Amino acid sequence: MQVATLANETDFDGWRQAARRFRAAGVRPEAASFRVGAGEGGLFDDVAPVGEAGPQFPVPRAFVELAENVILHRSADRFDLLYRLLWRLEREPDLMRVVSDRDVADAMERAKNVNRASHKMKAFVRFRLAEAEGEEHWISWFEPAHRVVEKTAPFFARRFSTMRWSILTPDGSAFWDTERLTFGPAATRDMAPAEDEIEDFWKTYYASTFNPARLKTKTMQGEMPKRYWANLPEAALIPELVAAANGRAAAMVAAPAPEPNPRLAKTLSRMGRDHAFEEGFVPSSLEELGHAVQACRRCPLWRDATQGVCGQGPKAAKLMIVGEQPGDQEDLAGQPFVGPAGQVLDAALSETGIDRDDVFVTNAVKHFKHEPRGKRRIHRTPAASEISACRWWLNAERALVKPKVILTLGSTAALGVLGRKVAVTQERGQPLALPDATALLTVHPSYLLRIPDREAAETERERFVADLKAVHRLL
Repeated sequence: MQVATLANETDFDGWRQAARRFRAAGVRPEAASFRVGAGEGGLFDDVAPVGEAGPQFPVPRAFVELAENVILHRSADRFDLLYRLLWRLEREPDLMRVVSDRDVADAMERAKNVNRASHKMKAFVRFRLAEAEGEEHWISWFEPAHRVVEKTAPFFARRFSTMRWSILTPDGSAFWDTERLTFGPAATRDMAPAEDEIEDFWKTYYASTFNPARLKTKTMQGEMPKRYWANLPEAALIPELVAAANGRAAAMVAAPAPEPNPRLAKTLSRMGRDHAFEEGFVPSSLEELGHAVQACRRCPLWRDATQGVCGQGPKAAKLMIVGEQPGDQEDLAGQPFVGPAGQVLDAALSETGIDRDDVFVTNAVKHFKHEPRGKRRIHRTPAASEISACRWWLNAERALVKPKVILTLGSTAALGVLGRKVAVTQERGQPLALPDATALLTVHPSYLLRIPDREAAETERERFVADLKAVHRLL
């Protein structure tokens, strides 16, 4: 039996060097053994200290990444399992792709358990305040299911970069001094403080966020296994909160409905019509329509928008231009087409001889649909259901303005005006007869801003101006 001695339980580099040497010497898996520390060997063991590695044996990166995790598992035979896989990889180079193989499946399951233990450490470490050399020092005692301290500690260094902290475990310790992460020996529970004054605030917060109506005890224990409860301050509250859950849920159901949102009530009051969305409501003016849209709940877009943005222009305008939806700047200003796309439109109108002050400019959708990305709000295309829900407002504007010609900018605007999906590139520039007006389709000005090639952008802008000239002729 060939035996390699490793420095510690997570000595991946030591195992890798020994495994390379064994593999180069042709030591079969059943004749190879890995020992941690200076333990007692067998009577017939040939103890082989880890020295210089033999010839390189190429293995897939997937195996190396898997091995780095499996080494952290608490199972005693993990080194033997990994060497068995390494031995087989020479003749079976695609072995790591065969997830049904017994050894591969076993190793992947152990790696999964290690990753789960790392996740639980991130979720259940609780720091307690202590004093060290006159400075605040936060200390946590944690007992991970597997040896994941070094794997997980960088997460805490990033998450709590301005705190001096220590995480003590039975396997080893991690220390962060706000600049450097270091690791130390195993610790015991009595080395960490038992409690601190902040825990009362944490328990109060935990109890206040506990929702009895959504309690699922088995699911909770699956996500927060009882083995971790001993080191969680809030765990002392769980039995009492669970026991009182049914009564609290019944009280929540029996409680009267809260008072209406005062901001919405103020808006409705300013409208002067609490019945604004009752059957038969018809706005009598553009001003009334603009107030009414602020209380619109026909689709969910109002939740994330600053305000509804209706059209702007003279009531008797012969030309109505319909865009897609307010952008970021329009949402803040409460006016349509004041951003970059609006500037492109204004320049094209001026070149065509159309005065923007004579045009009623609006959008098919009245609220800004977006998603946050850092500090920015990124435009998202409205769904067909949202366009359909907002058509009521667009039709109300058309009924009040009574335009002779309607120019739609982009497919969303065309859908809002025509009530059907269209291919703008195929129907562009063709007058379409509507019951109340003539419609003409073209692209949205923002499309011109997104064309990276300068020559192609200029060509498309000329086509856009040509469409506006066609509108001018219709007027």
